[in-house]
Amino acid sequence: MESPELLVIGAGPCGLAVGVAAKQAGLSCVLLDRRTIVSTIERYPLGMTFFSTPERIEIGGVPFIASHEKPTRKDGLLYYRRVAEHFELDIRPGEEAVDVRREGEAGFRVEVRRQHDSKTYLTQAVVFATGYYDNPNFLGIPGEDLPHVSHYFTEGHPYWRRRVVVIGAGNSSVDAALECWRAGAAVTLVHIGEGFDRTVKPWVLPDIVNRVKEGSIAVRWRSRARAIAPTNVEIISDLSGEVECLPTDAVLAMTGYHADTALLRRLGVPVDPASGIPAHDERSMATTVPGCYLAGVIASGNDANRLFIENARGHGELIVRDLREGREGR
Repeated sequence: MESPELLVIGAGPCGLAVGVAAKQAGLSCVLLDRRTIVSTIERYPLGMTFFSTPERIEIGGVPFIASHEKPTRKDGLLYYRRVAEHFELDIRPGEEAVDVRREGEAGFRVEVRRQHDSKTYLTQAVVFATGYYDNPNFLGIPGEDLPHVSHYFTEGHPYWRRRVVVIGAGNSSVDAALECWRAGAAVTLVHIGEGFDRTVKPWVLPDIVNRVKEGSIAVRWRSRARAIAPTNVEIISDLSGEVECLPTDAVLAMTGYHADTALLRRLGVPVDPASGIPAHDERSMATTVPGCYLAGVIASGNDANRLFIENARGHGELIVRDLREGREGR
């Protein structure tokens, strides 16, 4: 049975940062990921650009050389693969942690599911860096499970000459609406608010505002989807109470994502019911369970916009420093 000193669940940028810090400190470390390295970035829209400039999402001191002022999805994939290879991180793609339990003085027993079998690790410390992209915020309405409904968007081409309803008005919704429209789709945005979210990238906002103003993209403000049928979306206006059926061939419900804290709660880490934030010390990222840590967006609870690569890439150094101080104190 493998027994690394540190086991990281999740090989996104923040998980990689933990692995790099552990490597630099001389700790044996294994990183697990149910999909692959930086799988969230891999599932981003093909034309996506990062909000941050390259130097703000670097990890381990490895320079991020991008093809543009704002790195693209492809730049990000290439860079983080290069970081993993540069530090020779021990990353195990296709290994999903399905259970984490205390194992006496030994630390933790981590049960893992793989494609054709299972495996068990024993580790002195465990880091949850699982992100949020696997868990959409569902609308909870009839028809949401229909095959033409998706909570993910890759590119506009498949929607050529199709009627598309995009739900939401944040970055993901705006990007999807614009790309679908440019690919030849008839797009209608539906949003519960009165305007676009404040988080929309400033260089994208004028584009979507102008498309709405000229009528190229239709919009229904202060409205919410009430039901989805094979050929239409039923929406209701919060202002008038009027019900409208929007004809559609595809629905992109870009309603955001949330972290899955089930394993943490099972381990005994309290999770605030209102904010969704697991109990932890921001100075060390240590939870209330000794030897268990958080890294990345999982520490932000329901507010996925509070933590991102730029301000969470330092979690690895905090965690490793706490581990080393704990060792020295024993």
